Amino acid sequence: MAEALLISRKDIVRYTSLNGSVDVDKYIQFIYLAQNIHLENYCGTDLLNKIKADIIGGTLTGNYETLVKTYLKPMLIHWAMVEYLPFASVVIGNTGLFRHNSENATNLTQDEIEKLVKKEQKIAQYYTERFINYMNYNQTLFPEYSTNTNDDTYPDTDIRDLTNWYI
Repeated sequence: MAEALLISRKDIVRYTSLNGSVDVDKYIQFIYLAQNIHLENYCGTDLLNKIKADIIGGTLTGNYETLVKTYLKPMLIHWAMVEYLPFASVVIGNTGLFRHNSENATNLTQDEIEKLVKKEQKIAQYYTERFINYMNYNQTLFPEYSTNTNDDTYPDTDIRDLTNWYI
């Protein structure tokens, strides 16, 4: 089955500092990772699966489309950057692991990279908090939000957790 991603290359390039010349193969896995870790954590399995099925089927409309465009896309864009930035300069190839180095540029220090990650994390947390607040008042519009069972991921609704994350 195809995996639906809630954001595209256009979204991440438009709303972050990621340069449009970066090959999508360098960061697509981090979009996937952020969607499956962060979005599923806050949406729950059933709601995220419903949205992905609607995207694949071309039937994303109404409240679900509003939820994706207004809340989930901004969350995912910045959670993807949180996941991508530590690996942005790392190349894994046939000859091993190495750091890409441009002739006319200077690589950032680990401390500078961590500052960028923390900044993206604060932005992602802001959008996540907006999503949680929205769902607290509108969860009846999305029945899948509360139908998780067994080993499904149940939505995390604790905003206090957002301020205690460390990388």
